[in-house]
Amino acid sequence: MPLPTPKLQPYTLHLADFAAGRDTPTAFLERCLANVEAFEPTVGAFVHIEIEKARAAAAASTARWREGRPLSRIDGMPVGIKDLIETADMPTQCGSPVFEGHESHRDSASVVALRQAGAIILGKTVTTEFAARVPRGTRNPWDPTRTPGGSSSGSAAGVGCGMIAVGLGTQVIGSLLRPASYCGAYAFKPTFGAINRGGSHDGLSQSVHGPIAATLQDAWIVAREISDRAGGDPGYPGLYGPSETPSPVRPARIVVIETAGWKIADADAKAAFEAAMQRLADEGVRVHRRADDARVALLEVAIEDAGRVSHALVNYESVWPLNTYRDRDPSRLSSFLRERLVEAEKMTQADYRKLLAARAAARAAHAMLLGDCDLLLTLAAPGAAPVGIDATGDTVFNIPASYLGAPALSLPLLTVQGLPLGIQAIGFPDRDAELFESAGWIDQVLR
Repeated sequence: MPLPTPKLQPYTLHLADFAAGRDTPTAFLERCLANVEAFEPTVGAFVHIEIEKARAAAAASTARWREGRPLSRIDGMPVGIKDLIETADMPTQCGSPVFEGHESHRDSASVVALRQAGAIILGKTVTTEFAARVPRGTRNPWDPTRTPGGSSSGSAAGVGCGMIAVGLGTQVIGSLLRPASYCGAYAFKPTFGAINRGGSHDGLSQSVHGPIAATLQDAWIVAREISDRAGGDPGYPGLYGPSETPSPVRPARIVVIETAGWKIADADAKAAFEAAMQRLADEGVRVHRRADDARVALLEVAIEDAGRVSHALVNYESVWPLNTYRDRDPSRLSSFLRERLVEAEKMTQADYRKLLAARAAARAAHAMLLGDCDLLLTLAAPGAAPVGIDATGDTVFNIPASYLGAPALSLPLLTVQGLPLGIQAIGFPDRDAELFESAGWIDQVLR
């Protein structure tokens, strides 16, 4: 039996209704739970769900709104937490038999912030094994024969069919942007360090926490509410920008970057993207590419090897604790991770330093465009979600933003083969708000 058409649940549209009493967090949650009933048996977005706790939290939020004392703008928002991020009252199993049934009995910094803001933690969403390549059975809500992407598989699928308003995920390579693209949702990968990752099993030098959401507004306010309470990673200043979602501003100049992905992107995806770029040009935006600016050409060269370097960095940085899990019981790690660990253990500190130098050079090339370019645009994936759930799709288009440590968004503005496909917008470090300004205008024009 085919699934019903996915329906997003944009939370920000209901804030005025909550305040006026025309809608309530309880009613909103029940609409989400109706989608859980309709989709979850097939999609499998959750590894753990707490419906009665969520209903009690929604009732408390409804009372606060009725009394005119909500805790924040996301008071009553149903949220899913990627199962890589610790929650005190639910297991954190990291998509791995190593952590089966594991309970840390503490909340991560981001979850503490969400609870303080009144968000409703509905459950833990499926992740691939340790946020790597091995999926855990979640299906795409638009077509259950297809992958939802990874590693934030459940967060994207849950938002994509309206089971939650926002899914908190992580990205070290492409784990927010690609699944959002496949599932027809928005994703926000903040500047590296902008969201506190304390209590999360992703302590890598390109990894970030970020929201997958039904709207740009929901993505911004969730990131803002978390950062306001938990700050950024230690040593980082947190998320810059206004409390309210930045207002749309027409960009003067955008740069299209092909990345290594352009060679493998399917023809329909390229055609849809080029039509969108022409629409922006028709609106008076200057669209530049590598042939128009030597600095863009330099950046394209600098990110050509980003995939190899990024994966090598991840491998080296993951030796611990994966080696301790392998040494205790290798059968609990996938063959993929065991093989990756063998290769990583051959690397030296000198090898790692060379990788860091290559990444720093690419970031310097990116910084050269600051001031003359409002944002960079490319595809969020090579095409629509691939058929099959044994893999999570190609990360090639997502690697550059992670490699550059830059903020990025996936905007669900294209359709290929009747399925969603995102346009990826990349900004500059610590200028997340400016990225939202330009992306908000693009979203209005292309939607």
